[in-house]
Amino acid sequence: MTKERLYLYDTTLRDGQQTQGVQFATAEKIQIAKTLDALGLDYIEGGWPGANPTDSEFFENRPDTKARFTAFGMTKRAGLSAENDDVLAAVMNAGTPAVCLVGKSHDFHVETALGISLAENTDNIAKSISHLVAQGREALFDAEHFFDGYKSNPAYALEAVKAAYDAGARWVVLCDTNGGALPSEVFDATKAVIAAGVPGDHIGIHTHNDTEHAVANSLAAVDAGARQIQGTLNGLGERCGNANLTTLIPMLALKEPYASRFEIGVDAEALAGMTRVSRMLDDILNRVPTKQAAFVGASAFAHKAGLHASAILKDPSTYEHVDPATVGNERIIPMSNQAGQSNLRRRLSEAGISVEKGDPALARILEKIKEKEAEGYSFDTAQASFELLARKELGQLPSYFEVKRYKVTVERRKNKRNKMVSLSEAVVVVKVGGEKRMSVSESVDASGSDRGPVNALSKALAKDLGPYQEVIDDMRLVDFKVRITQGGTEAVTRVIIDSEDSQGRRWSTVGVSPNIVDASFEALVDATLWKLVHDGVTPC
Repeated sequence: MTKERLYLYDTTLRDGQQTQGVQFATAEKIQIAKTLDALGLDYIEGGWPGANPTDSEFFENRPDTKARFTAFGMTKRAGLSAENDDVLAAVMNAGTPAVCLVGKSHDFHVETALGISLAENTDNIAKSISHLVAQGREALFDAEHFFDGYKSNPAYALEAVKAAYDAGARWVVLCDTNGGALPSEVFDATKAVIAAGVPGDHIGIHTHNDTEHAVANSLAAVDAGARQIQGTLNGLGERCGNANLTTLIPMLALKEPYASRFEIGVDAEALAGMTRVSRMLDDILNRVPTKQAAFVGASAFAHKAGLHASAILKDPSTYEHVDPATVGNERIIPMSNQAGQSNLRRRLSEAGISVEKGDPALARILEKIKEKEAEGYSFDTAQASFELLARKELGQLPSYFEVKRYKVTVERRKNKRNKMVSLSEAVVVVKVGGEKRMSVSESVDASGSDRGPVNALSKALAKDLGPYQEVIDDMRLVDFKVRITQGGTEAVTRVIIDSEDSQGRRWSTVGVSPNIVDASFEALVDATLWKLVHDGVTPC
C-alpha cells in the first residue's frame, strides 16, 4: 500500500521562543535550524522578520536547508493594500521560499480586537495570500482561534479559511490558539473544513497544550484528514506550550495506524537521534531535561519494581511499548530498597558488571543499599553512585585518587561600587599516584558573580588530577538538587548532582551529610570516579 505523505512543520524558533524565560541568540537559532534540518523536518519557521533585531539578523544569516524556510507575519492591515503594508513587506523581504501569515478566523476577535467587519477581514485574508502567491512564495494561512471561532460562528470560521485556500494558500493551518479544544472537537471541525471545500492535503494543525491535549488534538486532526502537523521541540511555546514534536514524531513513525499509513521525512537513523536532539535544546536553554517526557525522558524506560525488572529480563516488551533504542534512549533499572535481585543483576549488567544468579555478593549489595538508604541516601535517581557502591562491594572499583582534605570559605566584602558581594573559595588536596596535589578555585563566573561554595569545590576538584586531567576536562555540573531528609536538630541533607560530558552522557550521584558542603563534595567525588571508570582509565 502506498503511504500518504505527512508534512512536519517546526515552529521552535518562533512560537517556541515565546516561552516564558526563553530568548534565543542568533547563533543558537542557527544551531537549532541545522539540527531540525538534519532531523528531516519539512518546514522550519524561523521567526517574524522585522519584529525584533534577533529575528531580523537570523534571517540575514539563516543557513541553507533542505527544509523549506518559512517567515512568519500577519495579514495586511485594514485600509492598506498588501503592496503598501510595511509590516507585510518586512516579512516578504526576508526572502524565504514560504511565508505563513496569521489572520483572524473567530468573529469575536475580528469585531472586538481588530474593530473591523467580518467582510473586511475576509478581504484582508484573500488579498494577503494572493499577494504572496503573485510574488512566487508558498503561502500558508494561520487561522488564529479557529476552533473557538468554529464553535462560536462556524459559517464565518469556514468562510475565513476558504478565502485563504481560494486565494492560493498551499496550507490552511487550523489553530487551537487558546489550547482549550478537545480531540473530538478538533476532529469534527477539521472534517467540516474538508466538507467546505478545502482538501485535507492542504490542511495543517497547530495546537497548544493548555489541557494536555496538544499531541492528541494533532493526531485527531490527522485522523480527520489534515496532512501537516505543526509543533516545537520539547513542546516549547506560550503558556503550557505547543504540540511536542519529540512525542509526535515517534508516534507517527512507530505507532499504528500512522506508521503503516503515512510517510514522514524523519528516517530511522534520524529517529534514533531524537533523545540527543531533545537534550541539545535543553542544553542551549540551560534547562534540566524533563525526566518523565515521553520517549526521550530519562525515566521513560525506567523500571523500578522488582516484578517489572524480572519480566524485562525475559522480554522487554512486557513493560515497554517501544524499544528505547529506536529513539536513542536507554533502559534504566533504578536501584532502591524495593529492588530485588532481578533488578540488581539487570542494572549491574547494563553497567558492564556480570554477576551470576545466586552469587552471595548480590545479597551483600542489596543489604548495603538498604543500610545507606536508611541513612538518607537515594539510589533511585543516583544510578552512578549505585554503580560505584556495587563495584566497591565486588572489589571492582579502581583506586584513582585519595582526598586528603578540603576547605571552603565564603567571604562577604564590598566591591568597587561599594556593594556587598560574596566570594566563595575552595581548597582541595588529593593524592594521585603517591603525589599530593593542591588546587584552589574561586566560584566567580565570567560576569564576576559568585556561583557559590559548591561551584568552587567542583572547580577545585577538577582543576588538577594529574594524569587523569585530560579525561575529566569535558565534565560539567548541570544540575544540583538538595533535600532535607530529617527535620529538627538532627537534619540530614541529601544532595543529588547531575553531570554530563562531551559524549552526551549524563549521570547522577548522591551525597548525604548533616553538612550540605560535605554532602555536595561526596556527590562530586562520585561523579568524577564514575567518569574515570566509564572512560576505561587505568589507575596510576
